[in-house]
Amino acid sequence: MKEKKAIEIEMFYTLICPSCKIMKRMLDEVLPDFGDKFTLKTSLAGTPMGMIRTMKLGIYAVPALLIEKKIVFKSVPTKEELINKLNSY
Repeated sequence: MKEKKAIEIEMFYTLICPSCKIMKRMLDEVLPDFGDKFTLKTSLAGTPMGMIRTMKLGIYAVPALLIEKKIVFKSVPTKEELINKLNSY
């Protein structure tokens, strides 16, 4: 039987962004309810590689959340919006 690969969630953040901390905390609360369905990757937007990737993706502000390499949130969503979006996968 083929094992399903976890869906990748990527969050772009900076170290001084208060909204990024809120989004990270929210993801840490919500993701355990989904078991192994998702994997979370965090990417620091302030590094040289992070800056190149954010420019290529059209991200000009953080926090930004991508699911399967598609931007789904460019700011902090409500917890309900986040759960509804994750349920759609």
